[in-house]
Order: sequence, then structure tokens, then C-alpha cells
Amino acid sequence: MAGTTTDLERQLAELLEQERFEPPEAFKATLRDNIAQGRALSGHDLARAEELHTALFQRVRQFFTRYDIVLLPVSQVLPFDVDLEYPTEINGVPMTDYLDWMRSAYLISATGCPALSVPAAFSPGGLPIGVQLVGPHHADFAVLQAGHAFEQATQVAARRPPGA
Repeated sequence: MAGTTTDLERQLAELLEQERFEPPEAFKATLRDNIAQGRALSGHDLARAEELHTALFQRVRQFFTRYDIVLLPVSQVLPFDVDLEYPTEINGVPMTDYLDWMRSAYLISATGCPALSVPAAFSPGGLPIGVQLVGPHHADFAVLQAGHAFEQATQVAARRPPGA
């Protein structure tokens, strides 16, 4: 099945094994780790993941029978130095891998719901802070409308960060 996790793992594993990527260290460690994790999955693991994903999909569908739009943080951290692959700690809590620091975004991606990030504020140092608006499945236009309404109401885009 094109586009599945196993298909992506297979493609990346084949790329990793090509001679032009010898030694394997030509791939960054986090990507090598992801490939190894994908290779370690069994058919049973993938079937269980699909069962859990279906259950998540149904829970989210039920949730959105009561709510139209959800407003959530985009990220748990402010923008960080471009030379840093990912924050290894947030408020004293260690991040075990590069996915941990962006949990608030990838958890929404796993639901398949449409989401839109919009500017919401600036940190005292002038760094942008965003929120994401999330809607029910197939409600892309409603999410875009909510984003437009949010931007009109807050006028954040018209403001400049402190010190700018």
C-alpha cells in the first residue's frame, strides 16, 4: 500500500542501504533510529496500531458532535536556535526524542482532523507564539473561517513584536 508507514520505512531503508550513503552515519541519528523502529514492527504491531487509530478516529468524531472548533497550542516551546535539532528539555522535563517536543502538533495530526496554525501573541523577547484551530473531519472550510475570524478579532498580524 503506497503511503503507508511500512512503505515509507521500506523506501527509507532502501535509501539508507545504497552505497552512496556509506557509512550509514550519512543519515542523521534520528532518521536511522526511525528506520530501525519501522523495521522492528511486526504485522501484528501494525494491525494493532490500525485498531488503535480507528478507535482514536471514532473518539474524535464523537467529541466533535459537541464542539465545533478546538483551540490548542501549536508547540510546547518558543522558537529555538536553528542549530539545535530539537529541545532536549522543557521546564525540566526531558524530551526522549525529537518527537516529544512537538507533541501538541503531532497528536492532532494523528487524528486526521483539519488544523490551522495562526499567530496569537509574542513572547516578551519578541518571538512568535501560535495556536492551532482544529475542527472535525472534512470541516476544512470551517477551520479556515475560524482562523480568519480569530485573526480579525485579535489583529495579531497587524502588531509588531516587542523591540521590532
